[in-house]
Amino acid sequence: MAVSISVNGQVHQSDAAPDTPLLYVLRNDLGLNGAKYGCGVSQCGACTVIIDSKATRSCVTALSETGGRRITTLEGLLSNGKAHALQQAFIDEQAAQCGYCANGMIMTAKTFLDRNPNPSEAQVRKALAANFCRCGTHNRIVRAVLRAAKATASATGRVSVATEGDRKSTRL
Repeated sequence: MAVSISVNGQVHQSDAAPDTPLLYVLRNDLGLNGAKYGCGVSQCGACTVIIDSKATRSCVTALSETGGRRITTLEGLLSNGKAHALQQAFIDEQAAQCGYCANGMIMTAKTFLDRNPNPSEAQVRKALAANFCRCGTHNRIVRAVLRAAKATASATGRVSVATEGDRKSTRL
C-alpha cells in the first residue's frame, strides 16, 4: 500500500513498508541525500529533518508516522536556487570540515532560530548539544548559527534584543 508524503512542498508516493525509516525513503527512493545515516538510533543528529516545524531524527521515524505532515530536508531550504541564511553562514564560516554533521546542525539550528531568532552563544550551544561533530568544528558551527541569526535579522529589519554583553566571542 502506497504512503503519500509531503517533502519540500511536493507530494510523493512511496511503496516502502510502513515501518521503513523515513531516512531510507528520502535517500533511496527520493534521492535526497542531505540527511545522513550516522548511528541509526537517534543519537548523533546526522539524519535530522524538519517535520511540521520540529527537528526530527529520520533514522527512527517510521514512514507510517509521516502521512499528512510537512517534511523539510536540507535540500528544501534552498529558495529559488539560493542558499538559506544558515547554509550560507556555514559556507562563510567554513563550519564543515568533513561535512557529515552539517545536515543535522543546520536543520536543528533552523528550528531553533525559528523559535529564538536572536540567541546568545550559550543558547546556540545548548540547542546543538545533541548533535555530534567528530571533527571538532563546534566553534565554527556556533559562529555560523550566530551569523545566520544576524543576517536574518538584518534582512527582515528585526531589531536585535540581546546586547553585545550577552554574547561571548566564539573565537579561540
